[in-house]
Amino acid sequence: MKKILLVSTLAILISISTGGVYAQNTAGLTGNAYFELPLCLPGMPDDGTCLMLGPAQVVVVLKASGFSYPPRGLPAATPPSEMGIMPVFIAQINLPEDQPAPIYESYFNAVAGTNPVSYIATGRMRYISYNERRDDNKGNVYVQLTSGGWTRASPAAYPKFQGLEFYENPKNDFGWVIEESESYIAPSFNAKTTGITYTKYSQIQVYDTVEAEGYLWYQIAPGEWVSSHKARVVNLRPDPPEGVAANRWIELDLFQKTIMAYEDGQLLFATLTTTGIEPFYTKPGVFTIYEKKALADMYGSFEADRSDYYYFQDVPWQMYYDEARAIHTAYWHTFFGHEGSHGCVNLSPGDALWMFLWADEGDYVWVHDPSGRTPTDPSLYGPGAP
Repeated sequence: MKKILLVSTLAILISISTGGVYAQNTAGLTGNAYFELPLCLPGMPDDGTCLMLGPAQVVVVLKASGFSYPPRGLPAATPPSEMGIMPVFIAQINLPEDQPAPIYESYFNAVAGTNPVSYIATGRMRYISYNERRDDNKGNVYVQLTSGGWTRASPAAYPKFQGLEFYENPKNDFGWVIEESESYIAPSFNAKTTGITYTKYSQIQVYDTVEAEGYLWYQIAPGEWVSSHKARVVNLRPDPPEGVAANRWIELDLFQKTIMAYEDGQLLFATLTTTGIEPFYTKPGVFTIYEKKALADMYGSFEADRSDYYYFQDVPWQMYYDEARAIHTAYWHTFFGHEGSHGCVNLSPGDALWMFLWADEGDYVWVHDPSGRTPTDPSLYGPGAP
């Protein structure tokens, strides 16, 4: 009984005390909005019915800086991974580049190293397609070429990277980190890093772009920046460029190393590519696809001593648009987002297949460099190559 009385008395005292404090604090402030309006919830409009303070005010500041609330994902998805499966098995010739690779009529002749019937020329990069592989008891691997014969080679992995297929135009720029990198709290290499690390090919959205210290800097989140040294960005350009007299075209941005497919003002697909390295630039201009090949060999050299000879059997999904320059699969590297070709436009297998299925002969290809660094004089360009 005493405990109940004590609790009741304490409750009354608290009630009186709080009421007194409230009355004392509000004396003379009748009608003051601070005590009559509730706080706005994040995302509510600033219409005078609530106080735009606290989390609601933070959201207003974020929106003013271009950040959506709640955070908005890209209206896109990665195409099915099955599109990235190569239609052939690939192996790399593992002999020194200054030695020709002998081709033998049978597996047993290949193991014994006797009676070669032909050779693949010397070169830095030599890849063949094969039907069958056999391992001897010494750890060596031999493959039967789709073109016939056996040789010693190492079955090769190929890139699995894939771009993005869009179902509506994005509200802001976006892209990919091309090398593992930490973000910075400000657009400067002298700024502190955030402690957040982005792996290779991480997707990013871009809400602001500034130029500093010789690079473009992209704001990818509040208080997070990455530089163009480690990121490639797609700038939406949904209107047909000058020279494109159709409602569908492919855009190749040589500065960003990105390639996009547009139709009726809609971005349909975007991904990273590898373009020509100096002096074998990818030539700017407006072109049309004049031939498509589902599977074909690519080989040749540019140096007088043929030291740069390359041999790629069965390269899938080729689309030729400017002499020997083509948009095609590159199964021999993962340099997407960088320069590295002899002028062709290299894509991962899955991305090359997407483009191949979508594009038709006669479709436009717009190649440009917004930075102005790529030469535009046609006399500086040869026929091009992978």
